[in-house]
Amino acid sequence: MKRVFLAIATLAAGVAVSTPALADLQLATAKNCMACHAVATKLVGPSFKDVAAKYAGQKDAADKLSAKIIKGGSGVWGPVPMPANAQVNPDEAKKLAAWILTQK
Repeated sequence: MKRVFLAIATLAAGVAVSTPALADLQLATAKNCMACHAVATKLVGPSFKDVAAKYAGQKDAADKLSAKIIKGGSGVWGPVPMPANAQVNPDEAKKLAAWILTQK
Protein backbone atom coordinates (compact mmCIF):
# COMPACT_ATOMS: atom_id res chain seq x y z
CA MET A 1 0.00 0.00 0.00
CA LYS A 2 2.84 2.38 0.84
CA ARG A 3 4.39 1.80 -2.59
CA VAL A 4 1.13 2.61 -4.35
CA PHE A 5 0.73 5.79 -2.32
CA LEU A 6 4.35 6.79 -3.02
CA ALA A 7 3.88 6.18 -6.76
CA ILE A 8 0.70 8.27 -6.82
CA ALA A 9 2.33 11.06 -4.78
CA THR A 10 5.35 11.09 -7.10
CA LEU A 11 3.14 11.23 -10.18
CA ALA A 12 1.03 14.02 -8.68
CA ALA A 13 4.16 16.01 -7.83
CA GLY A 14 5.38 15.67 -11.42
CA VAL A 15 2.06 16.90 -12.76
CA ALA A 16 2.05 19.82 -10.33
CA VAL A 17 5.55 20.83 -11.40
CA SER A 18 4.84 20.62 -15.12
CA THR A 19 1.40 22.23 -15.05
CA PRO A 20 2.56 25.88 -14.58
CA ALA A 21 4.94 25.60 -17.54
CA LEU A 22 2.19 24.14 -19.68
CA ALA A 23 -0.28 26.75 -18.48
CA ASP A 24 2.04 29.56 -19.55
CA LEU A 25 2.63 27.95 -22.93
CA GLN A 26 -1.14 27.84 -23.24
CA LEU A 27 -1.30 31.53 -22.28
CA ALA A 28 1.34 32.35 -24.91
CA THR A 29 -0.70 30.44 -27.47
CA ALA A 30 -3.94 32.10 -26.41
CA LYS A 31 -2.40 35.58 -26.67
CA ASN A 32 -0.97 34.88 -30.18
CA CYS A 33 2.68 35.00 -29.05
CA MET A 34 3.26 31.72 -30.87
CA ALA A 35 2.34 33.33 -34.20
CA CYS A 36 5.77 35.01 -34.23
CA HIS A 37 7.75 33.13 -31.57
CA ALA A 38 8.57 29.50 -30.76
CA VAL A 39 10.16 28.05 -27.67
CA ALA A 40 13.35 26.79 -29.31
CA THR A 41 13.54 28.15 -32.87
CA LYS A 42 13.46 31.58 -34.46
CA LEU A 43 10.34 32.39 -36.42
CA VAL A 44 9.48 36.02 -37.18
CA GLY A 45 10.83 36.94 -33.75
CA PRO A 46 13.47 35.29 -31.59
CA SER A 47 12.89 32.01 -29.81
CA PHE A 48 11.93 32.21 -26.16
CA LYS A 49 15.17 30.37 -25.33
CA ASP A 50 17.16 33.10 -27.08
CA VAL A 51 15.25 35.79 -25.19
CA ALA A 52 15.91 34.02 -21.88
CA ALA A 53 19.62 33.76 -22.70
CA LYS A 54 19.86 37.45 -23.64
CA TYR A 55 18.25 38.59 -20.39
CA ALA A 56 19.86 35.97 -18.11
CA GLY A 57 21.17 37.46 -14.90
CA GLN A 58 19.48 40.84 -15.33
CA LYS A 59 17.58 41.73 -12.17
CA ASP A 60 14.94 43.76 -14.00
CA ALA A 61 14.53 41.34 -16.93
CA ALA A 62 10.97 40.30 -16.04
CA ASP A 63 9.87 43.94 -15.78
CA LYS A 64 11.56 44.84 -19.09
CA LEU A 65 10.00 41.89 -20.88
CA SER A 66 6.52 42.38 -19.47
CA ALA A 67 6.59 46.04 -20.58
CA LYS A 68 7.82 45.01 -24.03
CA ILE A 69 5.11 42.35 -24.30
CA ILE A 70 2.45 45.01 -23.77
CA LYS A 71 4.01 47.99 -25.60
CA GLY A 72 5.96 46.21 -28.33
CA GLY A 73 9.36 47.37 -29.51
CA SER A 74 11.88 47.43 -32.31
CA GLY A 75 15.57 47.22 -33.08
CA VAL A 76 16.61 44.75 -30.38
CA TRP A 77 16.32 41.60 -32.49
CA GLY A 78 16.56 43.02 -35.99
CA PRO A 79 14.45 45.11 -38.33
CA VAL A 80 11.07 43.45 -37.71
CA PRO A 81 9.21 45.33 -34.95
CA MET A 82 7.22 43.57 -32.27
CA PRO A 83 3.73 45.04 -32.25
CA ALA A 84 2.00 46.16 -29.08
CA ASN A 85 -0.27 43.55 -27.50
CA ALA A 86 -3.28 45.38 -26.11
CA GLN A 87 -5.02 42.05 -25.46
CA VAL A 88 -2.40 41.17 -22.80
CA ASN A 89 -3.03 42.66 -19.36
CA PRO A 90 -0.15 43.46 -16.94
CA ASP A 91 -0.64 40.29 -14.86
CA GLU A 92 -0.58 38.12 -17.98
CA ALA A 93 2.49 39.94 -19.25
CA LYS A 94 4.28 39.24 -15.97
CA LYS A 95 3.34 35.55 -16.14
CA LEU A 96 4.54 35.34 -19.74
CA ALA A 97 7.80 37.16 -18.98
CA ALA A 98 8.53 34.93 -15.99
CA TRP A 99 7.84 31.83 -18.09
CA ILE A 100 9.98 33.04 -20.98
CA LEU A 101 12.90 33.64 -18.62
CA THR A 102 12.75 29.99 -17.48
CA GLN A 103 13.34 28.66 -21.00
CA LYS A 104 16.79 27.15 -21.31
